[in-house]
Amino acid sequence: MPNTKSAGKRARSNAKKAVRNKSIKSRVKTLEKKYLTLVSTGKVDDARKALTEVASAYDKAAKGGVIKKENASRKRSRLQLRLNAAAATAAKK
Repeated sequence: MPNTKSAGKRARSNAKKAVRNKSIKSRVKTLEKKYLTLVSTGKVDDARKALTEVASAYDKAAKGGVIKKENASRKRSRLQLRLNAAAATAAKK
């Protein structure tokens, strides 16, 4: 039980934000997993489309303060590197 009225409001507000943040993080992780399966199976064209979705989701999460801007930037960069490697492998074949 909170001791003051403002502490009670803060607790309710934090609970709402936690639910929102959890759903956003879950969506980003789901999109990332979908992208990684496309890259690992060698479907480069589909992976390119999925990368734009994942990158957008990371940017929106960073914009909303769910994750830090640097974290989103690093993740996007590493996902792009994976796609580049997969595309190079596909080009060799």
